Amino acid sequence: MSSKDNLENLVRSGGLKAEPPERKECEGLKRSAIDRLKDARNPTLSFASRFDLAYNAAHALALTALRLQGYRSDKRYLVFQCLLHTLDVSKLQVRLFALCHERRNLAEYEGYMDVDEELLGNLVASTDVLLAQVQEAMAEKE
Repeated sequence: MSSKDNLENLVRSGGLKAEPPERKECEGLKRSAIDRLKDARNPTLSFASRFDLAYNAAHALALTALRLQGYRSDKRYLVFQCLLHTLDVSKLQVRLFALCHERRNLAEYEGYMDVDEELLGNLVASTDVLLAQVQEAMAEKE
């Protein structure tokens, strides 16, 4: 089954909505991700802030990749899962983003933040890769 078929199945099941991409929206999401990723590297910020910034940068880029394909989802977890069909992202990267999503939810909804500098470093590095892939995908759409 092709990536397009998988995305269309998610539309039929209600996980995704088909919606033509808007260049201005994609540019805004990418710009937001770049700013957040830069700030996530700031060692004077708390771990929680840096993690939140890096996580939200990754989400913005994953959403941009989905929007470039003509889809939208309001489910954060699904946006990350769709990276397997929107960009050349490994399952390992998707698992990292899923783990970070779980950690983010624990912090956001249960007040528990597990300070893990190695995880944050891996998240920032994987988000850097994601940024390069999104920039390439956007250039191809020009």
